Amino acid sequence: MISKLHAIGMTDPMITSSVITIAIIIISIIVSRNLKLHPTGVQNMIELGIEKLYGFFNDLMGEHLCRRYFPLVGTLFIYILICNYSGLLPFSGKADGFQAPTSNINFPCGLAIMVIILVQIIGIREHGGIRTYKRMIEPFIFMLPLMLMDELAKPISLTFRLYGNTFGDEQVVDVLFELCPLLLPTIMQALIILLALIQALVFSLLTAIYISEACEGSEERRLPDHFEEQLIPMRSEEEQKAAMAESATVSAAQ
Repeated sequence: MISKLHAIGMTDPMITSSVITIAIIIISIIVSRNLKLHPTGVQNMIELGIEKLYGFFNDLMGEHLCRRYFPLVGTLFIYILICNYSGLLPFSGKADGFQAPTSNINFPCGLAIMVIILVQIIGIREHGGIRTYKRMIEPFIFMLPLMLMDELAKPISLTFRLYGNTFGDEQVVDVLFELCPLLLPTIMQALIILLALIQALVFSLLTAIYISEACEGSEERRLPDHFEEQLIPMRSEEEQKAAMAESATVSAAQ
Protein backbone atom coordinates (compact mmCIF):
# COMPACT_ATOMS: atom_id res chain seq x y z
CA MET A 1 0.00 0.00 0.00
CA ILE A 2 2.74 2.45 1.01
CA SER A 3 4.76 1.60 -2.10
CA LYS A 4 1.74 2.37 -4.30
CA LEU A 5 1.36 5.77 -2.64
CA HIS A 6 5.07 6.42 -3.16
CA ALA A 7 4.66 5.45 -6.81
CA ILE A 8 2.11 8.22 -7.38
CA GLY A 9 4.40 10.82 -5.84
CA MET A 10 3.23 10.90 -2.21
CA THR A 11 6.05 11.27 0.29
CA ASP A 12 6.01 10.01 3.88
CA PRO A 13 5.05 13.44 5.32
CA MET A 14 2.21 13.69 2.78
CA ILE A 15 0.92 10.26 3.78
CA THR A 16 1.10 11.12 7.47
CA SER A 17 -0.62 14.49 7.03
CA SER A 18 -3.38 12.81 4.97
CA VAL A 19 -3.94 10.23 7.71
CA ILE A 20 -4.06 12.98 10.36
CA THR A 21 -6.54 14.98 8.27
CA ILE A 22 -8.82 11.98 7.79
CA ALA A 23 -8.59 11.12 11.50
CA ILE A 24 -9.54 14.67 12.53
CA ILE A 25 -12.54 14.64 10.17
CA ILE A 26 -13.77 11.26 11.42
CA ILE A 27 -13.36 12.20 15.10
CA SER A 28 -15.13 15.53 14.51
CA ILE A 29 -18.08 13.76 12.86
CA ILE A 30 -18.34 11.17 15.64
CA VAL A 31 -18.11 13.72 18.45
CA SER A 32 -20.56 16.17 16.84
CA ARG A 33 -23.24 13.51 16.29
CA ASN A 34 -24.03 13.09 19.99
CA LEU A 35 -23.69 16.61 21.37
CA LYS A 36 -25.46 17.27 24.68
CA LEU A 37 -26.83 20.51 26.07
CA HIS A 38 -25.06 19.78 29.34
CA PRO A 39 -21.73 18.27 28.25
CA THR A 40 -19.92 15.57 30.17
CA GLY A 41 -16.75 13.57 29.67
CA VAL A 42 -14.97 14.03 26.35
CA GLN A 43 -17.40 16.66 25.08
CA ASN A 44 -16.87 18.70 28.23
CA MET A 45 -13.08 18.62 27.85
CA ILE A 46 -13.24 19.51 24.15
CA GLU A 47 -15.63 22.40 24.73
CA LEU A 48 -13.49 23.69 27.59
CA GLY A 49 -10.37 23.61 25.40
CA ILE A 50 -12.13 25.34 22.50
CA GLU A 51 -13.58 27.95 24.85
CA LYS A 52 -10.14 28.78 26.29
CA LEU A 53 -8.63 28.94 22.80
CA TYR A 54 -11.45 31.18 21.57
CA GLY A 55 -10.99 33.50 24.53
CA PHE A 56 -7.27 33.76 23.79
CA PHE A 57 -7.79 34.75 20.15
CA ASN A 58 -10.76 36.96 21.03
CA ASP A 59 -8.52 39.10 23.24
CA LEU A 60 -5.99 39.31 20.42
CA MET A 61 -8.17 39.86 17.35
CA GLY A 62 -11.29 41.45 18.76
CA GLU A 63 -14.80 40.03 18.85
CA HIS A 64 -15.71 40.69 15.21
CA LEU A 65 -12.59 39.16 13.62
CA CYS A 66 -12.43 36.28 16.07
CA ARG A 67 -16.06 35.33 15.44
CA ARG A 68 -15.35 35.25 11.71
CA TYR A 69 -11.89 33.72 11.53
CA PHE A 70 -11.51 31.61 14.67
CA PRO A 71 -12.34 28.46 12.65
CA LEU A 72 -9.23 29.16 10.54
CA VAL A 73 -6.74 29.91 13.31
CA GLY A 74 -8.24 27.30 15.64
CA THR A 75 -8.02 24.58 13.00
CA LEU A 76 -4.43 25.55 12.21
CA PHE A 77 -3.52 25.23 15.88
CA ILE A 78 -5.10 21.79 16.32
CA TYR A 79 -3.77 20.45 13.02
CA ILE A 80 -0.18 21.64 13.56
CA LEU A 81 -0.24 20.43 17.16
CA ILE A 82 -1.18 16.89 16.12
CA CYS A 83 1.40 16.97 13.32
CA ASN A 84 4.06 18.01 15.83
CA TYR A 85 3.06 15.31 18.30
CA SER A 86 3.21 12.67 15.58
CA GLY A 87 6.98 13.23 15.56
CA LEU A 88 7.20 12.05 19.17
CA LEU A 89 6.20 8.50 18.26
CA PRO A 90 9.19 6.10 18.39
CA PHE A 91 8.79 4.97 14.78
CA SER A 92 8.38 8.47 13.36
CA GLY A 93 10.86 8.97 10.52
CA LYS A 94 11.94 5.33 10.73
CA ALA A 95 8.85 3.39 9.67
CA ASP A 96 8.01 3.42 5.99
CA GLY A 97 5.19 5.85 5.28
CA PHE A 98 5.31 7.66 8.60
CA GLN A 99 7.12 10.95 9.24
CA ALA A 100 6.07 14.08 11.11
CA PRO A 101 4.80 16.46 8.40
CA THR A 102 6.30 19.50 10.13
CA SER A 103 9.78 17.96 9.98
CA ASN A 104 9.73 18.32 6.19
CA ILE A 105 10.21 21.89 4.96
CA ASN A 106 7.63 21.51 2.17
CA PHE A 107 4.77 21.14 4.67
CA PRO A 108 5.40 24.32 6.71
CA CYS A 109 6.12 26.18 3.47
CA GLY A 110 2.77 25.11 2.00
CA LEU A 111 0.94 26.16 5.17
CA ALA A 112 2.74 29.52 5.23
CA ILE A 113 1.90 30.29 1.59
CA MET A 114 -1.73 29.32 2.18
CA VAL A 115 -1.92 31.59 5.23
CA ILE A 116 -0.43 34.61 3.44
CA ILE A 117 -2.81 34.20 0.47
CA LEU A 118 -5.80 33.91 2.83
CA VAL A 119 -4.65 36.99 4.75
CA GLN A 120 -4.67 39.04 1.53
CA ILE A 121 -8.14 37.74 0.64
CA ILE A 122 -9.45 38.49 4.14
CA GLY A 123 -7.99 42.00 4.05
CA ILE A 124 -9.65 42.75 0.73
CA ARG A 125 -12.93 41.30 1.97
CA GLU A 126 -12.97 43.33 5.20
CA HIS A 127 -12.00 46.58 3.47
CA GLY A 128 -14.29 45.99 0.51
CA GLY A 129 -11.44 46.32 -2.00
CA ILE A 130 -7.75 47.08 -2.30
CA ARG A 131 -7.94 49.73 0.41
CA THR A 132 -6.37 47.09 2.65
CA TYR A 133 -3.02 47.95 1.04
CA LYS A 134 -3.32 51.58 2.05
CA ARG A 135 -1.46 50.65 5.22
CA MET A 136 1.67 50.05 3.15
CA ILE A 137 2.02 53.71 2.23
CA GLU A 138 1.12 55.19 5.58
CA PRO A 139 2.32 57.49 7.01
CA PHE A 140 4.76 58.06 4.11
CA ILE A 141 4.92 56.67 0.58
CA PHE A 142 8.57 55.67 0.96
CA MET A 143 7.42 53.02 3.47
CA LEU A 144 6.16 50.92 0.53
CA PRO A 145 9.45 49.06 -0.20
CA LEU A 146 9.87 48.22 3.49
CA MET A 147 6.28 47.01 3.79
CA LEU A 148 6.64 44.85 0.68
CA MET A 149 9.79 43.28 2.12
CA ASP A 150 7.87 42.66 5.34
CA GLU A 151 5.08 40.89 3.44
CA LEU A 152 7.61 38.72 1.59
CA ALA A 153 9.37 37.86 4.84
CA LYS A 154 6.20 36.60 6.54
CA PRO A 155 5.91 33.21 4.76
CA ILE A 156 9.67 32.68 5.12
CA SER A 157 9.45 33.41 8.84
CA LEU A 158 6.47 31.09 9.34
CA THR A 159 8.15 28.31 7.38
CA PHE A 160 11.55 28.22 9.06
CA ARG A 161 10.21 28.85 12.56
CA LEU A 162 7.99 25.78 12.40
CA TYR A 163 10.31 23.57 10.37
CA GLY A 164 13.51 24.48 12.23
CA ASN A 165 12.09 23.84 15.67
CA THR A 166 10.50 20.50 14.77
CA PHE A 167 13.51 19.22 12.82
CA GLY A 168 15.89 20.33 15.56
CA ASP A 169 13.86 18.60 18.25
CA GLU A 170 13.93 15.31 16.34
CA GLN A 171 17.69 15.52 15.83
CA VAL A 172 18.32 16.23 19.51
CA VAL A 173 16.20 13.26 20.59
CA ASP A 174 18.03 10.95 18.15
CA VAL A 175 21.45 12.05 19.43
CA LEU A 176 20.43 11.69 23.08
CA PHE A 177 18.97 8.25 22.36
CA GLU A 178 22.33 7.12 20.97
CA LEU A 179 24.22 8.56 23.96
CA CYS A 180 21.94 7.38 26.75
CA PRO A 181 18.85 5.48 25.59
CA LEU A 182 17.34 5.06 29.07
CA LEU A 183 16.88 8.50 30.62
CA LEU A 184 17.88 11.53 28.56
CA PRO A 185 15.54 10.95 25.59
CA THR A 186 12.57 10.62 27.96
CA ILE A 187 13.36 13.92 29.64
CA MET A 188 13.83 15.64 26.28
CA GLN A 189 10.60 14.23 24.90
CA ALA A 190 8.71 15.57 27.92
CA LEU A 191 10.15 19.00 27.11
CA ILE A 192 9.31 18.62 23.41
CA ILE A 193 5.64 18.03 24.32
CA LEU A 194 5.58 21.59 25.65
CA LEU A 195 7.67 22.96 22.77
CA ALA A 196 5.37 21.36 20.18
CA LEU A 197 2.40 23.06 21.85
CA ILE A 198 4.20 26.41 21.79
CA GLN A 199 5.15 26.02 18.11
CA ALA A 200 1.55 25.32 17.09
CA LEU A 201 0.34 28.25 19.18
CA VAL A 202 2.95 30.62 17.72
CA PHE A 203 2.02 29.71 14.13
CA SER A 204 -1.68 30.29 14.73
CA LEU A 205 -0.90 33.37 16.82
CA LEU A 206 1.09 34.94 13.99
CA THR A 207 -1.73 34.08 11.58
CA ALA A 208 -4.17 35.92 13.83
CA ILE A 209 -1.82 38.91 14.03
CA TYR A 210 -1.44 39.03 10.25
CA ILE A 211 -5.23 38.93 9.84
CA SER A 212 -5.63 41.76 12.36
CA GLU A 213 -3.02 43.84 10.53
CA ALA A 214 -4.68 43.25 7.16
CA CYS A 215 -8.07 44.29 8.58
CA GLU A 216 -6.79 47.34 10.45
CA GLY A 217 -8.86 50.40 9.63
CA SER A 218 -11.86 48.45 8.33
CA GLU A 219 -13.92 49.03 11.48
CA GLU A 220 -15.90 51.89 9.97
CA ARG A 221 -17.37 49.52 7.35
CA ARG A 222 -18.82 47.22 9.98
CA LEU A 223 -22.17 47.40 11.67
CA PRO A 224 -22.08 47.56 15.46
CA ASP A 225 -21.96 44.05 16.89
CA HIS A 226 -25.27 44.40 18.79
CA PHE A 227 -26.97 45.68 15.61
CA GLU A 228 -25.39 43.03 13.40
CA GLU A 229 -26.66 40.25 15.64
CA GLN A 230 -30.23 41.60 15.62
CA LEU A 231 -30.27 42.51 11.93
CA ILE A 232 -33.17 40.91 10.05
CA PRO A 233 -32.90 40.60 6.25
CA MET A 234 -35.24 43.11 4.64
CA ARG A 235 -37.83 41.92 2.20
CA SER A 236 -37.83 43.04 -1.38
CA GLU A 237 -40.72 45.22 -2.63
CA GLU A 238 -42.29 42.26 -4.43
CA GLU A 239 -42.15 40.12 -1.28
CA GLN A 240 -43.77 42.90 0.75
CA LYS A 241 -46.60 43.25 -1.79
CA ALA A 242 -47.14 39.49 -1.84
CA ALA A 243 -47.26 39.39 1.97
CA MET A 244 -49.76 42.24 2.08
CA ALA A 245 -51.97 40.56 -0.54
CA GLU A 246 -51.86 37.28 1.40
CA SER A 247 -52.79 39.08 4.62
CA ALA A 248 -55.70 40.85 2.88
CA THR A 249 -56.95 37.52 1.48
CA VAL A 250 -56.89 35.89 4.92
CA SER A 251 -58.74 38.88 6.46
CA ALA A 252 -61.42 38.76 3.75
CA ALA A 253 -61.92 35.04 4.23
CA GLN A 254 -62.46 35.54 7.95
